[in-house]
Amino acid sequence: MKPAWDTLAKEYASSDKVIVADVDCTAGGEPLCSRFGVEGFPTIKYFSPPDEDGENYEGGRDLDALKEFVKGLGPSCSASTKENCDAAQLKELEAVLQIPEADRLAELEELSAELKAAEEAHETLLKSLQAQYEASEERKGALKKEKAPRIKLLKQANAKPKGAPAKDEM
Repeated sequence: MKPAWDTLAKEYASSDKVIVADVDCTAGGEPLCSRFGVEGFPTIKYFSPPDEDGENYEGGRDLDALKEFVKGLGPSCSASTKENCDAAQLKELEAVLQIPEADRLAELEELSAELKAAEEAHETLLKSLQAQYEASEERKGALKKEKAPRIKLLKQANAKPKGAPAKDEM
């Protein structure tokens, strides 16, 4: 994928509407990756104003698929860019615009807080599961170490002498 991405970046290097960039999430870019929830690599995110959180790109990873996707990028549907809305988006947007601004902001804050709480609960669960896994791995290793000599001895005791006839059962 890297060669396709680099070619795409070169093709759009002089664009004033599309920026193709990459970030090393294992080095100096880690805070940026964390901010945007990048967990797996490679992850492609795209941003269409006024969206500040970005969306995950799920399409093809070859140059042709990436080029085709980029052709469709641009400002998304919003109160300030209604011309970019299709009929269904505009209907939904108009309905939300009927809600008083203070109520919209309160709902946005409430939904954001709910999502943040779920993310924090998920992280807490992940840490707990990791600790359980490590403890289980340690117990398994200790048990293996403790039982290995006996297992070896039992295997040795059950070994057939060389030249012994094979068991013939019917």
